[in-house]
Amino acid sequence: MTIETAAEASSPGIFRRSGHLFWLAAATLVAALALMPIIALAVLAAGGSAGVWPHLVANVLPRATWNTLLLLGGVGTLTGLVGCGAAWLVTAYDFPLRRHVEWALLLPLAVPTYIVAYAYLDLLHPVGAIQGTIRAILGYDSPRDFRLPDIRSMAGCILVMSSVLYPYVYITVRAMFMTQAAALIDVSRTLGCSYTAAFRRVALPQARPAVAVGISLALMETLNDIGASEFLGIRTLTVSIYSQWVNRTDLAGAAQIALTLLVVVLFLIAVERWARRHQAYAASAQRPRRLEPKPLPGPAGLMALAATLLPITIGFLFPASYLVQSAWRRIEFAGVSPTILREAANTVVIAGAGTLLALAFGLIVAFAQRLAPGRSTRLIARTALVGYAVPGTVLAIGVLFPVTLFDRWLDAMWRTQFDTGLGLLVLGSGGALVLAYTLRFLAISAGGIEAGLSRIPPSLDGAARTLGATPARLLRRIHIPMSRTAIAAAAILIFVDCMKELPATLLLRPLNFETLATHLYGEAARGTYEDASVAALLIVLVGMIPVAVLSRVGRSD
Repeated sequence: MTIETAAEASSPGIFRRSGHLFWLAAATLVAALALMPIIALAVLAAGGSAGVWPHLVANVLPRATWNTLLLLGGVGTLTGLVGCGAAWLVTAYDFPLRRHVEWALLLPLAVPTYIVAYAYLDLLHPVGAIQGTIRAILGYDSPRDFRLPDIRSMAGCILVMSSVLYPYVYITVRAMFMTQAAALIDVSRTLGCSYTAAFRRVALPQARPAVAVGISLALMETLNDIGASEFLGIRTLTVSIYSQWVNRTDLAGAAQIALTLLVVVLFLIAVERWARRHQAYAASAQRPRRLEPKPLPGPAGLMALAATLLPITIGFLFPASYLVQSAWRRIEFAGVSPTILREAANTVVIAGAGTLLALAFGLIVAFAQRLAPGRSTRLIARTALVGYAVPGTVLAIGVLFPVTLFDRWLDAMWRTQFDTGLGLLVLGSGGALVLAYTLRFLAISAGGIEAGLSRIPPSLDGAARTLGATPARLLRRIHIPMSRTAIAAAAILIFVDCMKELPATLLLRPLNFETLATHLYGEAARGTYEDASVAALLIVLVGMIPVAVLSRVGRSD
């Protein structure tokens, strides 16, 4: 190759023409795939029977919508109070065991909401361990003499879900408190503000964006929940979708309820953005000084410790202790069931496939943004990440319809060529479930990889370009090796989320295919709690992996 040819091949224009279009087209395809379930949902809902919608409006939607809104209001309020309070205590005060408590407050993230609900159904049963202990202390002999309020209620559901979801607020708000300039608190103190007043008038207003983000994440998880709500007797929109589809075999009706749930999601996003429309926060150009925790001696320190230990105990220690005890009794009595081992293998395989595909799609979206930053690529990326805001039940219905159509088309083509049928190949092999996992957690993949790529200097891209590197080689030789930590972190988070995902797994799993999550759901629905404890404990143990990673990050800050 001549010098002129080499220079031409390495010029930015040739680089863009030869590689950018491919990656932009691939990212556009990913975005179209992400939009497909929502479009399919609308088509499916519009094609339903004309008599279904009036029935749903009259008998299903009012109660389900009201329950959903009550649940969202309660969970949003309680997670905000607990998350903000815990974040301020561990950031602004120094009390016994504070270093251990600040990462232990993350532990409830390891336990899915449906597992906590499952555990408390047995723990708080009238003849269960907790009520039995309380009656023994108070001198009562029978549940007829004394019993706690039933956990199967709206208040119980709000308490259980908030005890698991408050870390979403705690993480974001604590990060904001830790990075705020301590000088602001010091100035407020010199003006006569107590620490409590400084929190209310300075720290909390500055942390409003973080509070809004944390609460919105908690509410998204609340909308996605199906196990905890159903176990605790609260008929939400999500539970109604599952019931309409599975119990009444009415897919069009389920799609119509799913559209209502999607409207609630969009309403929440709009409210969150509207609430912050006039809020702008600027940080100092200098590195902010960290807030020095104020020592809390004696009873005040013990009270702070007790206040921070309470959500840890309710959200993690009680459920985890119950699971360990129940699993040990089960293993001691019957050993480890081969069924559990098979379901664990199913879980790992299906979650691993979803993780790999989500990483591949996320890499395409993030790399396309890197190659051609601009308005169009930002729009493509936002469209591709829409799945994270869509609850699992809604996504499952949206995926099922086009996948079934594709399976039927493929089966017809195969029969024409080979005189034999394939059946529902994609749906029956778990491909639809893997696709649902991918679209639901694509935001984690793309966000993590984009953060990793942003740390690579653009000058390296330019140097590779002058040496004639294609985009694919640039990605393979430079970007992936230098972003492997971010990719690995995203992979861990996606894998664990896939393992814990219940709604999409319930609705899209192949026949006679069970995962740990669906096994637990089935046993809990039958009331055989000890049989499900081993599966629940395995999910919790795996769920502690990202919590351990987050705790290391928190200690290194």
